[in-house]
Amino acid sequence: MWYAILGSDNDGSLEARKAARPAHLARLNTLRDEGRLLLAGPFPAIDAEDPGPAGFSGSLIVAEFTDLAAAQAWAEADPYRAAGVYREVRVLPFRKTLP
Repeated sequence: MWYAILGSDNDGSLEARKAARPAHLARLNTLRDEGRLLLAGPFPAIDAEDPGPAGFSGSLIVAEFTDLAAAQAWAEADPYRAAGVYREVRVLPFRKTLP
């Protein structure tokens, strides 16, 4: 089943985000290579493709896991969580309808 992982950033976490990004992307690339990643990306803190020093307000990942517990465990082990980027992480079942 698909799960939406919503990470909300702590204020002032841009530098921590930049430092943890390679490890974060490596985990996402593993999901992609396994055919389990539907989409992933950050929420710019301002209405701009590149928010610059404004940074990001969070991230969205939609990926396939065997169950909710597996999705939650994966989300809790994210390098952004360990680096203090995320202040909160929510994991919700997701049903892809379109396209």
